[in-house]
Amino acid sequence: MSVLDQNAIDINPRISEAEVGDYLALLKPRVMSLVIFTALVGMAMAPGHFHPVLAITSLLCIAVGAGASGALNMALEGDIDAKMSRTANRPIPRGRITRPEAMAFGMTLAFFSVMTLGILVNWIAGALLAFTIFFYVVIYTMGLKRWTAQNIVIGGAAGALPPVVAWAAVTGTVDVEPLLLFAIIFFWTPPHFWALALFRSDDYARAGIPMLPNVAGPDATRLQILLYTIVLIAVAAAPWALGYFDAVYGIVSLILGAGMLVLAINVYMRRERSQSLRATRKLFAFSILYLFALFATLLAEVVYRALAPMVGGA
Repeated sequence: MSVLDQNAIDINPRISEAEVGDYLALLKPRVMSLVIFTALVGMAMAPGHFHPVLAITSLLCIAVGAGASGALNMALEGDIDAKMSRTANRPIPRGRITRPEAMAFGMTLAFFSVMTLGILVNWIAGALLAFTIFFYVVIYTMGLKRWTAQNIVIGGAAGALPPVVAWAAVTGTVDVEPLLLFAIIFFWTPPHFWALALFRSDDYARAGIPMLPNVAGPDATRLQILLYTIVLIAVAAAPWALGYFDAVYGIVSLILGAGMLVLAINVYMRRERSQSLRATRKLFAFSILYLFALFATLLAEVVYRALAPMVGGA
């Protein structure tokens, strides 16, 4: 007769306290909303007719894929999230969801989003979505974030890919236009996140994440923000300069770029702590408005082009 080791049997299995809101939080809904919007612009720009059901399916798959990336990111970063005031209230640090639960949730969403997009739309878009998730989770989260101060620069490629995925969903190919959208988001990412890193540098230091202000120092980070902002202004004007969009977009991009540049110069010039904090917070907040307004202008011009013949014909 065998003797059971009572310690080997969990007689009080954990009952999950997670609610729907906790699982929604794993999806990083604010990031997801930006992904959906930039993907919508990429889809609207794509040539040819796209059935509304397939369009909705594609956007849903891209959104779920982004949510899967967020859930897997949180599963892998639960330890550092607990050390940072900005992320301490996420579901895993609070004990609402365990890492294995978050990992299973994220993997399930990733699998079904990629397979659904591939089967119902096309496999080019499905493969690009799979690569986007892989890049964010494996290359950025596991390979870059904890090891190099260039984590945001290289890892920004994952956040810049949704418009390319959306374009591929419509056309089955990749062309210059979605790559321009990719470039805009790619060069927008460093000044946006480095502004955050400047006023959250203590958080990142506690977590042991080598963000640029903690590695190269605040002054070097301010210079990099300014340089990337200058490049961003030029890249954002490229769709107009290359003839893909009209002067309205070009003027809006330059006005928004001027706002980014003024704030980036302000960040570069303000070195005293209280003034520096205000300057970086302003740049961080405006950078969100900048990207939204820029892509909204692109979308508005695409819609106008589509409606103009009908209005003129009437």
